[in-house]
Amino acid sequence: MSIDKKVRPAKKLEGTVELPPDKSISHRAAMFAALHDGTSQISNFSLAADPQSTLSCLQQLGVEIEGEGQEISISGVGRFGFKDPEQPLDCGNSGTTMRLLSGIVGGAGVKGTLTGDDSLSARTMKRIIDPLRAMGIDVSGRDGNYAPLKIRRENPVKALHFELPIPSAQLKSCVLLAGLFGEESTEVIETLPSRDHTERLLKLPVEQKGDRTIISSSSSIAIPPQSYRIPNDFSAAAFWLVAGSLHSGATIRLAKVGVNPSRIAALQILQQMGADISIENENRKAVEPFADLSVTGSTLQPVTITEDTVPNCIDEIPILAVSMLFADGTSHIRGAEELRHKETDRLSAMAEMLQKAGADFKELEDGLEIHGDPEFIPQPASYNSYHDHRIAMSAAVLALKSSGPSLVTGAKCTDISYPGFWDDLAMLTN
Repeated sequence: MSIDKKVRPAKKLEGTVELPPDKSISHRAAMFAALHDGTSQISNFSLAADPQSTLSCLQQLGVEIEGEGQEISISGVGRFGFKDPEQPLDCGNSGTTMRLLSGIVGGAGVKGTLTGDDSLSARTMKRIIDPLRAMGIDVSGRDGNYAPLKIRRENPVKALHFELPIPSAQLKSCVLLAGLFGEESTEVIETLPSRDHTERLLKLPVEQKGDRTIISSSSSIAIPPQSYRIPNDFSAAAFWLVAGSLHSGATIRLAKVGVNPSRIAALQILQQMGADISIENENRKAVEPFADLSVTGSTLQPVTITEDTVPNCIDEIPILAVSMLFADGTSHIRGAEELRHKETDRLSAMAEMLQKAGADFKELEDGLEIHGDPEFIPQPASYNSYHDHRIAMSAAVLALKSSGPSLVTGAKCTDISYPGFWDDLAMLTN
């Protein structure tokens, strides 16, 4: 059932938001705990739909998971304790689940099928299929490239020297995870850095000689336990950082937000634009660093996001585009064509959203050109989420600045990453 949400212009934005746990880290914490030969205690685990799909798949693979809500205990089975699942592993809408779990399932020699919902099944998996096959893993997909993916391995995992064709943390992680089952070292080389959660949480060796090389193998890598508190999701925080920046007199506080340097380009971009964002109580000694953030209204300047920066803010680009509408000048987003291959074509969806709002912009093949105006007042509109959580939340933040009520259709998709989004929006505006 599709649920629509009416969003009224905000007269105020004030309060402290308890953000959801980080989704990317939750996926990895669960998978890496399953790979560890022992028990991991994970706190603040995400209740969002995607990480819950990961837990369900792990249980089908014979991993024992106990606990309720955000506090869970995972009894790892080690590299070779996974069992063949009796039913297809349903990854739901989660590309992270499918891509990372393909590396584990293939590397471990498990015979299984990974499937997903209609949206996930429409996303190409060719980028992981090719390197997995090069490692001796038999992967077949619908029409060669799409889920369901049937995976099996009968021969030892071959070492691979793999240069990332694009800066993708999911592709990088898939290959590294498969490499954990090979006797000889697999090396992944990235020219542009992507999120480093996998190498950080697994404590993989990293060589920095111009390009960045991450190494994995079964002979030299001990899988550490994953016992820690997962920080709150920076990608969720980005919506409130933009909303707070755009409203005079706003004060929004966000506690224990993940500030991993490979994730916070959006924070740095907003600061470059002149956003008044404070960082307090920073803890850099945690396995994943976190801090408290607060934002107040400010006047924004235009900015250019280039190909080099995109990997570090790929999920935040839709909401950054909203911030650019109110900057004093022309902003550019370039090198972001990967957005056309997400839950929906996010560049096309954002262009439609900006057009409905009455914005002055141009859609590019690899981004957007946005002519901002601090006095811009968006037209009330009905915004199609295309069942993409980041499009829905970006539309809601934009609607807060409109001259009248707007509608976000298919609004329940925010549950994918931020189940409490609409409640937090109501709290900040009441």
